[in-house]
Amino acid sequence: MTKTIEIIRTPRKLLIGIIESLTTEQLNQIPAGFNNNIIWNIGHLIAAQQGVCYKRSGLELKTDEAFFQAYRPGTKPEGFVGGDEVERIKILLFSTLDELEADYDAGIFKTYTSVVTRYGIALTNIDDALNFLPFHEGLHIGCIIALKRLVSL
Repeated sequence: MTKTIEIIRTPRKLLIGIIESLTTEQLNQIPAGFNNNIIWNIGHLIAAQQGVCYKRSGLELKTDEAFFQAYRPGTKPEGFVGGDEVERIKILLFSTLDELEADYDAGIFKTYTSVVTRYGIALTNIDDALNFLPFHEGLHIGCIIALKRLVSL
């Protein structure tokens, strides 16, 4: 599964480069026609990973519950995310991926509650979940790129 983790890690590294020139205000800006912003999309990548891997496996999250609830599927930005929280999100983008890889290698994902995603993709085990993540992250990175164009005007 190391290859799948690398397929997730590489675009996340590129994502940091995509947003590095943006201010905290730009990361929080919600352009007309959108219901979220760049920093929410990045937090959502982390929360979705936690949900489809850990929650569905009946395991404890690697983030706190408040973070998960703020960025889980079906949410939208509820307030301004300050600079310290932006930095925390950037760290979590990689630390949670490192933990996922270590936990997978340790074999802790023994059970899984199946789900069909809103995209019609059935996830029946941890391997399905890990294979779904690059697709999901690609969708949100596309949104982030579109949002960046709008907030950089």
